[in-house]
Amino acid sequence: MSQFEQTYTIHAPISKVWRALTTAEMAEQWGATPAEVDARVGGEFSYWDGDIHGTFTKLVPEKLIEQEWYGHDNPEWKYTVMFTFTGSDTASTTVRMVYSGNITDEQKDIKDWQDYYFTPIKELLEK
Repeated sequence: MSQFEQTYTIHAPISKVWRALTTAEMAEQWGATPAEVDARVGGEFSYWDGDIHGTFTKLVPEKLIEQEWYGHDNPEWKYTVMFTFTGSDTASTTVRMVYSGNITDEQKDIKDWQDYYFTPIKELLEK
C-alpha cells in the first residue's frame, strides 16, 4: 500500500470549504456533477456520475473527513482519503489530504487531485 499527502490553502472560511466537500450542491458547483453526498458516518457519496464513489467512515465537523473510495476502473480496490482542516471562519483554510491504497500511478493521481478537485474548489470559493 502506498500513500501521498497534499496540502492546500484556500482563501475562504472553513465552513465553506467544509461544505464544498460534504454537500452535493457545492460539489456540483465545483464540477463533480452529477454528485450525491450523504455526509454522515456510513453515508455514501458519488461524484462524476459514479466515476468516483465511496463511504464516509469518520466525520468531525470542520476538522476531519475520512472516506473509503472505490474507483470505476478497479472497483475491488479500496482507497482511503483523509482530509484535515485548520483555519477560521473569517480567513483562509488549510486542507491536508492523505490518499492511500493501491496507487499504481502516483504522479497521475497527484495531478488528478489538483486538476479535478482542489483547483476547481479554490476557483469556486476564492471568487
